[in-house]
Amino acid sequence: MNVISKPLALKKIKKKLHKLVRKASKSKFVRRGVKEVVKALRKGEKGFCIIAGDINPIDVISHLPIMCEDRGVPYFYVPSKQDLGEAACTKRPTSCILVSPKETFTEMALYDKLVKEAKDLAFLKF
Repeated sequence: MNVISKPLALKKIKKKLHKLVRKASKSKFVRRGVKEVVKALRKGEKGFCIIAGDINPIDVISHLPIMCEDRGVPYFYVPSKQDLGEAACTKRPTSCILVSPKETFTEMALYDKLVKEAKDLAFLKF
């Protein structure tokens, strides 16, 4: 795990995050990888960011939490990039994912609950 991996999702929250990513990926509401996520954030896309905590070198993702905080996008770290890639229905490990649902997303209750938990933990961090 990297030093900057805070707030790290607990086991219960991690399962909910993976479920959200799986459902959003099937509904085509995700952006995968650093380049896509950064591009979406720069364009002003809102959502929920999930970042893998075992990325090496750390410089690859060190700018993502700052970008998310500047744009008001909540984020969580998960322990494994391999598990994050599997949850996103890809064969490759994924370093970060941005879930940006539309009105037709069926799991909005789960999305709202995780956003609230991330904002609560971010508030405690400062």
